[in-house]
Amino acid sequence: MLLKIFLILLAFLLVGYATIILLYRKWFLQLQPFNISKNFIATTHFSIIIPARNEALNIKNCLLSIIQQNYPTTLFEIIVIDDHSTDETSVIVEQLQQQFKNIKLIKLADVLNGKILNAYKKKAIENAIQYASGQWIITTDADCIVKENWLATFNEFIQKNKTVFIAAPVAFTNNGSLLQSFQYIDFMSMQGITAASVHAGFHNMCNGANLAYKKDIFFEVNGFKGIDNIASGDDMLLMNKIKAKYKNEVSFLFSNDAIVTTHPMPSWKSFFNQRIRWASKAEQFKTKDNNIFLVLVLVYLFNVGLFVLPFLSFINFHCLYYWFLFIFFKTLAELAFALPVAKFFGQRFIWWFPFLQPIHIVYIVASGWLGKFGTFSWKDRNVK
Repeated sequence: MLLKIFLILLAFLLVGYATIILLYRKWFLQLQPFNISKNFIATTHFSIIIPARNEALNIKNCLLSIIQQNYPTTLFEIIVIDDHSTDETSVIVEQLQQQFKNIKLIKLADVLNGKILNAYKKKAIENAIQYASGQWIITTDADCIVKENWLATFNEFIQKNKTVFIAAPVAFTNNGSLLQSFQYIDFMSMQGITAASVHAGFHNMCNGANLAYKKDIFFEVNGFKGIDNIASGDDMLLMNKIKAKYKNEVSFLFSNDAIVTTHPMPSWKSFFNQRIRWASKAEQFKTKDNNIFLVLVLVYLFNVGLFVLPFLSFINFHCLYYWFLFIFFKTLAELAFALPVAKFFGQRFIWWFPFLQPIHIVYIVASGWLGKFGTFSWKDRNVK
């Protein structure tokens, strides 16, 4: 009897999960690509903020991709804030400063003077904004590469739309390995959900690797105050603060020219730590964005059910049959959504996607639990 009730509940969760995935598909297909004009007029002054910690291998390529923009250098500055790096990150930035005068460097260690925090990245961004001269803040990461029309696309989108906050697309590189392919599919799907949900006004999602907002709006909502002790959330939690005051002025920049490329995590351990860090802010949405909180609960409970079901086959062998059936319908819904998303990113879709389902289920269950009750390591720091 209990098993029957469990299967019925899991079936209801499947229906709810498939429904929300297909809604995301519907909203994603409604998006119209934004393209810049051939003779665009550059008017927006940007301050690009890059928090960096031990990024000596990446920071030069990141900065050069920004410097080489199809955009007047007089209308953008790059502020790198070094978060206690123990490698040559600052040295490399200082060398580039000699050649490019619109690069600035701030050392967070000098600002904090030994103070211990739980959210260094927020403090880094907050401090950099104090020195920013631009009208608009753009944040990205030190291991990101941007396209040559990245700033031009933001500029024209701002001119043509009434907006104060812009989420924009991010893509992982993929060398074809199991680890990178899994991250590439998973992250690409999250980016598709981001585009769809922001477009529909259903809930708020974004990624700090490609984000823009008006500087005066950041100060108007008191920056990260109230969320400054949460390790993650320099992107989505700030987005929610701004959306609360400017409900109809939060946008998604659906443009291929705006895509920022970054590296996936190099190991399974670092991947899980990243996703635990992301999951750690989930409870904050309970009051700030109820829609996304309910979606996260639905997704988590459905995956917990799928995680438990194979073990119940030791009690009743038919549970294994039901598990394959649930996985089949889960995969169909996800494929219907993921295929158009992959087309936007210009990426081939991996045919063995269905066989990644067990990994996906385990990681959802584990990261959700540890994000709530555990600790994690990030950038060589243990975080609560």
